[in-house]
Amino acid sequence: MNKRTFLKSLGIAGAALPFLAFDRQKISHPQATILPNPIQKGDTVGLISPSAATADRMEFTFAKEALEALGFQVKPGAHLKNRRGHLAGTDQERAADLNAMFADPDVKAIVCIRGGSGAARILPLLDYDLIRTNPKPLLGYSDITALHCAIYSQTGLISFHGPNGTGSWNKFNVKQFEQVFFDQSQVLYQNEQTDTGDLVIKANRIQTLTPGQASGRLLGGNLTVLTALSGTPYYPDFKEAILYIEDIGEDPYRIDRMMSTLKLNGTLDVIAGFVFGQCSDCSPGGGYGSLTVDQVLDDYVLPLGIPAYSGAMIGHIPKQFIIPNGALVQLNADQGSIQLIQDLFHS
Repeated sequence: MNKRTFLKSLGIAGAALPFLAFDRQKISHPQATILPNPIQKGDTVGLISPSAATADRMEFTFAKEALEALGFQVKPGAHLKNRRGHLAGTDQERAADLNAMFADPDVKAIVCIRGGSGAARILPLLDYDLIRTNPKPLLGYSDITALHCAIYSQTGLISFHGPNGTGSWNKFNVKQFEQVFFDQSQVLYQNEQTDTGDLVIKANRIQTLTPGQASGRLLGGNLTVLTALSGTPYYPDFKEAILYIEDIGEDPYRIDRMMSTLKLNGTLDVIAGFVFGQCSDCSPGGGYGSLTVDQVLDDYVLPLGIPAYSGAMIGHIPKQFIIPNGALVQLNADQGSIQLIQDLFHS
């Protein structure tokens, strides 16, 4: 995923497309969290592509078969296979598919086939009143962070940061999907650790940055996409929230720049806790004196004095948590765990 292309396209769109102008008077932050309706095997789920186009036709087959294997019937969006440049159709087409899935009473949940870039372009075209009155689970990650942020900030609806339709549906992800959606259990999110026979377990280790516990609403997602929304009506209110972030393919200086944005826009000063997931392929590049991601986190997170840890199974990794964005949780930075402390669905 090339998120820098996304940032450039967002800037171009802001200058070239008048309909992308934000109307702050019509958009306000929600007063209460909305729970999505529950789902069960046999339900119909909508498959949409709100971001980048899918180049390999077999990916559509993989996504459909994975959702059917989970026990669902699949309804593809009308514009699922469209393409306009790197995008999966025009902004109007991609927004129309998302709006249509929320409006369709036969569709009980919505899954994004992939991320990439472009979801932020459709945020002004979404029908938030429609979404608010037809609360359904929405699943996806990476560029789908734009949808999670916008939908929560405008409606209060909990959505789910987790595998895309073409993502990895290994045993870990399938089990967690069943725990969250079918069992409706209050999941304890704690890294899986496998004994490889080594003297020291190295995979999926967490690092406690600041010990302690905190509770709050779990909000965040992909760091690049999140910070690109700063200053817009679609940026969530992080007061007393637990901020979770992840990224991929970003040099540490870019992570530093984005963490600086979170500091300058006030986010870091109001959160109650902090979780850093996986930053895949984020090692320092060539050159002299590059910071490491660890050093960047130390610079921005340690001075906050709030419970914080890094290394959570959140991000561009095969096994990943399905995070309910907007849900109340209890963070334990010593253990490296996130405990759900509320029900996620209407009873």
